[in-house]
Amino acid sequence: MRRLKDYLLIAVKGACMGAADVIPGVSGGTIAFIMGIYDEFVSSIASVNTEAMRLLFSGKFREFWKHINGNFLISLILGIGLSVVALAGLMQMLLSEFPIQTWAFFFGLIVASSIFILRGISGWKMREGLFLVLGMVLGVVICTLSPTQTPEGLWFIFLSGAIAICAMILPGISGSFILLILGKYQYIMSCISDLVAGVDFGRNLLIMCVFLIGAAVGILGFSKFLHWLLARWNKETLIVLAGFIIGSLVKVWPWSNVEAMEQVARTGGYQAGWAVLFALIGFSLVTGIEMAGKALQNKNKA
Repeated sequence: MRRLKDYLLIAVKGACMGAADVIPGVSGGTIAFIMGIYDEFVSSIASVNTEAMRLLFSGKFREFWKHINGNFLISLILGIGLSVVALAGLMQMLLSEFPIQTWAFFFGLIVASSIFILRGISGWKMREGLFLVLGMVLGVVICTLSPTQTPEGLWFIFLSGAIAICAMILPGISGSFILLILGKYQYIMSCISDLVAGVDFGRNLLIMCVFLIGAAVGILGFSKFLHWLLARWNKETLIVLAGFIIGSLVKVWPWSNVEAMEQVARTGGYQAGWAVLFALIGFSLVTGIEMAGKALQNKNKA
């Protein structure tokens, strides 16, 4: 039986997942695997099913809590939430004050993520190459055709939360990356930061509640479909996903946003050297995380 210190440790692991989920290109799911809680995390989410709802609405709260592994989930969610809240303001500041370096860092993270997804796929033939090209084209088209400013209506916030949360069960991709593609990464980070600071509290609280409701609906509704997709067409799904990530790099090119060009105007230079350095740092970070995960996986098999 777990004790208080065990749940505190789970909360710390959740904080590590939350820190990863704030950074586009770093998968919270990968961190969960390295921390040794991925299987329990996924199975606990999957346990929130019709049986759980039956127990809840019949008043069997103790059985419901045990069925969904509630102590584990609440400890993990608290850790994730506290970490996201603590880092949201930092990311907002970095994107505002150092946009070229920050976007270059994201660029390196995402390049490394796509490489590691592709490295895990064997048996390459022309068919697999076509799936990769399809994913790349899809990524480029979505990122170039999507407007710089996406809707700020509550319906789109709900949809963003529902889609972004599903990245937690996909290998090598983060919810922040999905928010970035949807044009809502900076918006959500700003809402979290302002909510903590008490700025326009009612509005930001409403936005975050809608976002979290969307996330809950997404993880409960879409996760089963994604599990089915990965179980039936695992290789094809991962290849298209990797291609999509590569194609979407046009969205995170360090000089492709207004803040970056304003920094160029202020400093009088494109800061290519800094961009290369931070891209390499991002690439190295994902490489280190993936190598740690692979080493742990090999150790568990031995």
